[in-house]
Amino acid sequence: MMNLDVFKTEIGDELKRIIDFWKSNSVDLKNGGFVGRLDSYGEIHPQSEKGLVLYARILWSFSAHYNFSKDKESLNLAERAYQYLNIFFRDNQNGGLFWSVEFDGKPKSTRKQIYGLAFTIYALSEFYKATQNNSALNWAIELFNLIEEYSFDDEFGGYFEAFSLNWDLIEDLRLSEKDRNDPKTMNTHLHVIEAYANLYEVWKDRQLKSRIIYLLELFDSKIINKKNFHLGLFFSKNWISQSDCISFGHDIEAAWLLLDCAKKIDDKDLIKKFSDLAIKIADAASEGFNLDGSLKHEYSPSTNQIDSHREWWVSAEAMVGYLNAYQITQQEKYLLRVSDLWSFIRKHLFDYTNGEWFWGVYEDYSKMLNEDKIGFWKCPYHNTRACILIIEMLK
Repeated sequence: MMNLDVFKTEIGDELKRIIDFWKSNSVDLKNGGFVGRLDSYGEIHPQSEKGLVLYARILWSFSAHYNFSKDKESLNLAERAYQYLNIFFRDNQNGGLFWSVEFDGKPKSTRKQIYGLAFTIYALSEFYKATQNNSALNWAIELFNLIEEYSFDDEFGGYFEAFSLNWDLIEDLRLSEKDRNDPKTMNTHLHVIEAYANLYEVWKDRQLKSRIIYLLELFDSKIINKKNFHLGLFFSKNWISQSDCISFGHDIEAAWLLLDCAKKIDDKDLIKKFSDLAIKIADAASEGFNLDGSLKHEYSPSTNQIDSHREWWVSAEAMVGYLNAYQITQQEKYLLRVSDLWSFIRKHLFDYTNGEWFWGVYEDYSKMLNEDKIGFWKCPYHNTRACILIIEMLK
């Protein structure tokens, strides 16, 4: 049986180590804000673009850490992220935020990616919890209204992925080159509901609550595959699944996160429904476990192709997801999953020399050193959040 007191202490130590890394390595002293890229060898690439997702997740992470610990340095860095987003990423003419800026703050990609706007709402609402800054709250509400005005599909429901500078729907909707180009994705919807639920904690708006309920029902009816309890990833405009690919990390992240959203609006029926679904989704995600305690990345049943590398964020989210399953059921098999994941993380993902976690490892356990330590997609959000949530769950 896992010693939860020891685990809680180790997670607390790791939270401090992660935050200390970001305090020491992410601040851009030359160009302002935070660096756009630091590679796995610890080298800063000073002229790299700065991504909205990175900045929003930095704002969320330092805000959440302050709310958890009352660490003043984290609050100061949250303020730094907020100011940079407000000055350089915010589109004061058309509304919303740019997808990326150059190293010196000039707009680079001016597309409006709903995923990025959602993360900004998530971050601004967390920052408001820390500061009671009404401008931050009003900005989050403004972004909520923009998403509802431009992105919501009145015909088939759900949210479209991406728009031009002037809010015209664009052809290339992808978050990254790795993704399919489909009008609706699970990933964006997961982070829209995550953002809306965090906003609801500080803004008890009736329409906002109705949208959270709507999104929970949308996941239940359209996105969660009731034949196998994996989540569909890509969809047509009218919600026809476009891929059978399974993302084990997104499965287990959604398992706990959707339940958390139901709890934040205090809907007893939805809490019951998503407690049951959390277990079914966690069990489905368990199909991706390796003997070493880690989760595979993706699997495509139609082609029988397995992407067997292991990424840092999957391991972080899985610890939360299986601890959540244990607390719902009290079944020790889920706690064993958490223990095995934590052992894998400490053995293979910690960078004991330079700090933080490596992006991941390949099947032979060699490090994915071609991926960043800080970058467009390598941010403090997943592992910082996992540590904070685990400590709070074990109180």
